[in-house]
Amino acid sequence: MTALEPGLDHLLATWMPRQRWYPAKGRGVSQHLLGSMHLDAPEGVRVEVLVVGLDSGDRLDVVQVPLTHRGELLVGAEAAVVGELDGRHVYDGPHDPAYVGALLASLRTPEGTRPPGPPSSSRVLTGEQSNTSVVVDAEGPNPLVVKVFRTLHPGENPEVTVTAGLTAIACTRVPRTAGWADGNWTTGEGAVATGHLAVAAEFLAGSTDGWGDAVAAATAGTDFTRQARELGAATAEVHVALAEAFGHAPADDSTRDELVSGLRARVHWALDSAPALADHREALERHARSLVRLRERPLPDLQRVHGDFHLGQVLHSPVRGWVLLDFEGEPLRPLSERTRPDVAVRDVVGMLRSFDYAATQGTAGRGWAQAADEAFLAGYSHTTGHDPREHDRLWRALWLDKALYEVVYETHNRPAWLAVPLGAVTRTLANFGA
Repeated sequence: MTALEPGLDHLLATWMPRQRWYPAKGRGVSQHLLGSMHLDAPEGVRVEVLVVGLDSGDRLDVVQVPLTHRGELLVGAEAAVVGELDGRHVYDGPHDPAYVGALLASLRTPEGTRPPGPPSSSRVLTGEQSNTSVVVDAEGPNPLVVKVFRTLHPGENPEVTVTAGLTAIACTRVPRTAGWADGNWTTGEGAVATGHLAVAAEFLAGSTDGWGDAVAAATAGTDFTRQARELGAATAEVHVALAEAFGHAPADDSTRDELVSGLRARVHWALDSAPALADHREALERHARSLVRLRERPLPDLQRVHGDFHLGQVLHSPVRGWVLLDFEGEPLRPLSERTRPDVAVRDVVGMLRSFDYAATQGTAGRGWAQAADEAFLAGYSHTTGHDPREHDRLWRALWLDKALYEVVYETHNRPAWLAVPLGAVTRTLANFGA
């Protein structure tokens, strides 16, 4: 690992911890330069992409920091100023058209397509957390959204490979992939790692996000079953397309053991990570022991899945209907786990848990969520020809697994929301036993 220049080191140490995507909040870290590259830029502007290691002693987070250096101020980008260095103004790259244009020109594209042309306009979407998304030419005939990955992992990012694979078989339930960027950096051990840096896909103008639609309906007490049924059918279409694009296979003894071990480990991880689960320790430990019974019954085939499916990962397009986004998987899981074949039931459970969250934002209550659940399952079952609850023991285990993940997430990120998944854990243990 290489030390950053003192001026740049100070600049980033001051600026990065204030960013929503910064993965080392609350931890003391030392910064190291793991890689850098320069992109072609207009005269008077320097565009560089830094890969920075955040070393906290027992953990190394790797982040991507695109920067632009300008002699003159960039009008309208005051909120994106990183600081001043060597008499030049330094900006967060995604907010600077010079970086966006340079990135687009450097993209690798699907076979038979060309990189997008120079952008006429771009804007950063608000509300991002682990990544930064930029909408390009929103008013043009072929608008794009470019996702710049902030936390990097070696290997193939499923957000790139999955959407590209579905684009290749003309699946209309995901945005078409326009291109992607990858790069190299050194690891803490001095080896060279390769991973994806960004991906560009079509921007579906006029779409509404599923979370906003569902919360609005729950708040007003409005029926959401038609939308939920259509979403269930769209989800099933994507699962069928994923199996076509990436294959599927029966679960053998090894994968059964791996599934049981993973679910059991998550129970213990949750108990260790969330004090609010203390009252349920005995029941959860009993449940963990009972998971061995999953080896006794057939499991659904294993295939690629979404991995972190909820209402915030879908859009409703007036032209295309429901469209699925963000195939990166659960952010708290290692990338190696997120790319493994899994059971599609995991995605179904994730969406139903999301209906539970949406219901708590309004006055509709559990009845609203249960009606949405049944409608979603009806749409899914009609498309696939089977009810995902037919594997009842697996269904219960995955439902509880997702709720436990949410308890840990809310404990560390949104304590005010903790009651939602904790209530689900309580109901599940009471209704189904352990």
